[in-house]
Amino acid sequence: MRRLLTDTLVIAERNLVRLPRAPELLLAFTVQPIMFVLLFRYVFGGAIRTPGYTSYADYLIPGITVQNIAFGGFVTAIGLNEDLHKGLIDRFRSLPMARAAVLAGRTSADVITNMLSVGILTATGLLIGFSFHTGVGEAFAGFALLILFGYAFSWVFAFVGMLVSSPEAANSVGFIAVFPLTFISSAFVPVQTMPTALRDFAEVNPFTIVVDAIRALWLGAPAHNYVWGAAVWSLAIIAVFAPLAVARYRSAASA
Repeated sequence: MRRLLTDTLVIAERNLVRLPRAPELLLAFTVQPIMFVLLFRYVFGGAIRTPGYTSYADYLIPGITVQNIAFGGFVTAIGLNEDLHKGLIDRFRSLPMARAAVLAGRTSADVITNMLSVGILTATGLLIGFSFHTGVGEAFAGFALLILFGYAFSWVFAFVGMLVSSPEAANSVGFIAVFPLTFISSAFVPVQTMPTALRDFAEVNPFTIVVDAIRALWLGAPAHNYVWGAAVWSLAIIAVFAPLAVARYRSAASA
């Protein structure tokens, strides 16, 4: 266990050190979130009605933060796929290190980049009219839930990155999988406005549950079982995709 932890930290540091040398990734964590917030707030916000919320900014920020933190996993998929096809996975495999450390380090690095992205989105939201309507404890609980959900989706993308044939395919598969889930949810519009079939799906969509949990913790919206549901969904995703990703890593590395 101690070796796994040490090796995981080494791999996480390696991935974080590489970020300044990849400006396109830095843009994905900084400029892209701001662009999405401004577009939705000032292009679509005037046409969307959100009864029960003071402003569309209050409704938007929890939803777009969840979307962005899920999209952050693209970096994991692309990075792992590049390492696989450059032969770095084989090199890691030849070293006396814990087998799971490569994936654990990669996903742990995502926690830091997700925190950066969430911080930028929250600051941007405060500038355009978003405000917290609950206490400090609830606000930090919301941040913790966001990071947990982002970490869970890092394992989804770790599996995708080890499964597909190229970085481009990793990007495409991830986008096709996540994009509909985020938009057929309560992230940007109330699910009550959707057609019946889409509404039924949206109500059980994990993105809806996580977004509504964040709104409950940040805005004092009705919590129901959303907070517990979001935590359970996150842990279930990790429980399913972490073993799948590790198994795929082992088979890919030995191929």
